[in-house]
Amino acid sequence: MNLAVIGVGSMGKNHARVFSEIANLVAVSDLNEEQGKAIAEKFGCKYFKDYNEMLESIELDAVSIAVPTTYHKKVTLDCIDKGLHVLLEKPIASNEQESVEIIEAAKNKGVKLLIGHIERFNPAVTALKNLMDQGELGEVLAFSGKRVGFFPSQIKDTNIIIDVAVHDVDIFNYLAGASPKQGISQNGIAVKDHNCIDYANILLDYGTVKASLEVNWITPIKIRRLEVIGTKGYAVLDYIKQELMLYKDVKELIDKKDIYNSYEWAKSIKDNCVEINVINQEPLKLELQHFLDCINEDKTPLVTGEEGLVALKIVLNALNIKQ
Repeated sequence: MNLAVIGVGSMGKNHARVFSEIANLVAVSDLNEEQGKAIAEKFGCKYFKDYNEMLESIELDAVSIAVPTTYHKKVTLDCIDKGLHVLLEKPIASNEQESVEIIEAAKNKGVKLLIGHIERFNPAVTALKNLMDQGELGEVLAFSGKRVGFFPSQIKDTNIIIDVAVHDVDIFNYLAGASPKQGISQNGIAVKDHNCIDYANILLDYGTVKASLEVNWITPIKIRRLEVIGTKGYAVLDYIKQELMLYKDVKELIDKKDIYNSYEWAKSIKDNCVEINVINQEPLKLELQHFLDCINEDKTPLVTGEEGLVALKIVLNALNIKQ
């Protein structure tokens, strides 16, 4: 299978690296000649400044698109028009209409469309989903997410809610098996001098499950964390370390709290905490291999265009609904 990557910036260059390991990477395209040529030389493929020239001159089966969100629609539609399967970095597009056009085009051409919500492929998320499906947490009551760190210099056409919060919204939807029913709200502010929201707190209401999320580009350390509270257990997930801790029998512990002194209480909590075995793997490699498998085995992508659109609509609504 012949693969190409369009856009080899901070994320796209990693797509090129992984595809060079697991498939036949034949070309990359990027407006930045120096960057594009360097990646092409590193991974032994051709470089094109104009992706349309690449599409016309090379036989391809699929492409990975990692260009700025503003260009998602045009680049993706051009690739789909050539009958190519597409892995499109999140968010799916800049707005709902563009997303619908991409989804409909892929359906009409009969090509696979995978939206690159990479955290879906994080082994710790997979382990957490299994715990929830097995009833280890009981009835889930709440999600609490935190995704913070420095402002990425390559971001020029979006804000923290569209670029970052969409990750966690998609994971909330995935774990809840639903989209929020009501109560989407956010407090967003622009702190740095780059004219966009770079700090936000977002509240989502899934009915019986409530969710809160903090995202920012102003924290000096990188944190990627998710907490899930249930009637039977409490889970803490670290996306970066791919670690998952489970505090079991939470209700029983709370019911007995009055009979413990502080030492016994702390020990009982520790005794009821277990580290779930997670086999660390690179989420991007899992995602890209899944993309190839979807093509080769005619499987439905884990993150469809429709799911990418749902996540986008939620964060777009959050932008417009302030507390």
